[in-house]
Amino acid sequence: MTDEPPLRRRAAESRSGDASHDPSSAQPEPADAGNEPTGDGPELLTAPREGTPQPVATADELAEVVARFAAGSGPVALDAERASGYRYSQRAYLVQLRRAGAGTALIDPLPLSDLTPLDEVIGEAEWVLHAASQDLPCLAEVGLRPRRLFDTELAGRLAGFERVGLAALTEQLLGFSLEKHHSAADWSNRPLPDSWLTYAALDVELLVDLRDALDAELARQGKSEWAAEEFAALVRTGARPPRVRAEPWRRTSGIHRVRGARAQARVRSMWYARDQIAARRDAAPGRVLPDSAIIAAAELDPKDERTLLTLPGFGGRSVRRLARTWLAALDDARNLPDDALPVAPVVEGPPPPHRWAERDPVAAARLVRSREVVLRISGAHQLPAENLIAPDSIRRLAWVPPEEITETTVAETLRGFGAREWQIGLLAADLTDALTGPDATLTATE
Repeated sequence: MTDEPPLRRRAAESRSGDASHDPSSAQPEPADAGNEPTGDGPELLTAPREGTPQPVATADELAEVVARFAAGSGPVALDAERASGYRYSQRAYLVQLRRAGAGTALIDPLPLSDLTPLDEVIGEAEWVLHAASQDLPCLAEVGLRPRRLFDTELAGRLAGFERVGLAALTEQLLGFSLEKHHSAADWSNRPLPDSWLTYAALDVELLVDLRDALDAELARQGKSEWAAEEFAALVRTGARPPRVRAEPWRRTSGIHRVRGARAQARVRSMWYARDQIAARRDAAPGRVLPDSAIIAAAELDPKDERTLLTLPGFGGRSVRRLARTWLAALDDARNLPDDALPVAPVVEGPPPPHRWAERDPVAAARLVRSREVVLRISGAHQLPAENLIAPDSIRRLAWVPPEEITETTVAETLRGFGAREWQIGLLAADLTDALTGPDATLTATE
């Protein structure tokens, strides 16, 4: 897949000068081998092989990168750095790429918001990303959309590795360790420190080598077609922005402590006041006002600034400056008519599993048997149960199975939930048996 020899082999040959070095050291260990480190331990990788490039920030510099990557060959390693926890948006603040024959490029998408010229020259190549679903939406915002991809994190899961972070897989399969000191940095900072740029470049330094090692392991386990289906699904859906929740304020941390519709209205009102400020500032909402402060105000309902500022979370200077905003939000909730207060949301799909035995014992029994099927088959194939099938799909199938339960109808139901063909092939027959278990003919009233 690449005209560069595997990095671990190159490094070992460079260190030893032994022409008889066994290239099998670059091969992955079986997933069931315990993933033990080599006797010498992993080698710390502190800098990219050609040095750390400076970020591309002008049209002329981007044109040079486009020409280089057009002349390169093989897969393209990509990564993106966001500023989660610091910024409201989930945009990319740095894009990293590497390709054999082209080297590594770091691109600043702030002055270069349209990278479609780059997309045009690498679009038909296979893109290699780690945890692709995290980066595909922000890459799409700047015009980068894969036609084919290989996700090293997902490949690691399918291959049965317990630790699937980039650093962990790199250590296990390539014998190199990566420093992760800047994984939670504020990448919206400018200028970016050199140490951060080195960290970013190293994130793509080994991706193609890791891809090759994981591809070989998947082939050894007979899982290549499974991975191909998963990667194709990511290409189809991965660039979509996250679904907007109907009532996002209900996810405020600690809301379970807030009792009564009026108090919940206070949470809602303050949540939206904070969200407007966060969007305007492009700041993470928690940096404007922590969830704990919203909950404290909803519980006590302070009516004046002095009382408000005694509550936990309201002591910071920037929070105090917005005291009138928070009090106005509380006033709005206080003045709502009863028919405008929050009501319990309509739950789509099955109820929580702990309620099944009371609501429908037959369905509860179906769920137990279906989960046993998933655990047994996932264990037999050494992959996480949630990668074999989405837990929600099993709950929906057990709660309302097809009217006529056959392997065909079960397969069609799973397909409607978004299951891939490899998953259906492994599960449909045994799930059909689980759904038609010994109590399948009982009714919920018996």
